[in-house]
Amino acid sequence: MSLINLKKELKKLDKEQLIDLIADLYKWSKQAKEFFDFYAEPDEVALFKKYRDKVYEAFYPKRGFGFKLKEGKQAISDFKKLGTSTELIAELMLFYVETGVQFTNEFGDINEAFYSSLEGTYLQALTLMKKENLLGKFVERASKVVRDTRNIGWGFHDQLKGIHYDYYSDAG
Repeated sequence: MSLINLKKELKKLDKEQLIDLIADLYKWSKQAKEFFDFYAEPDEVALFKKYRDKVYEAFYPKRGFGFKLKEGKQAISDFKKLGTSTELIAELMLFYVETGVQFTNEFGDINEAFYSSLEGTYLQALTLMKKENLLGKFVERASKVVRDTRNIGWGFHDQLKGIHYDYYSDAG
């Protein structure tokens, strides 16, 4: 069904039917519940912490071993969809990269796909920061990420260094 057709169907419902429908959606869908909870009580800081924990768990699961980059990227995507501030989105993206670098420094080199994911997210984060005039706020953390990759293989350090230079060339 298209969004236009859905709206037509929803217009046929009275207020009570709409409330019941939304209540059912709230009960049946975890994502809908989170959306409505945030809509009703927009606590960005608490929401950010929840998603930061999800990103962290993608690298350091509470149970078992092994990283799940897809879950970390999904947490960032879901956080964006909730309509959160661009500053916190940039912060979460940078946290994903920082955590991936920390993971590598603790456990050794991973693989090219792992580093490509971190590189892409680093680039997206810096692009967003530039667009929103946030580069200055994150300069130290963005620089530390690059410094912390000096002993990592697969050309990862060189790639991050190049991306960093593209955005912070005047910062030295």
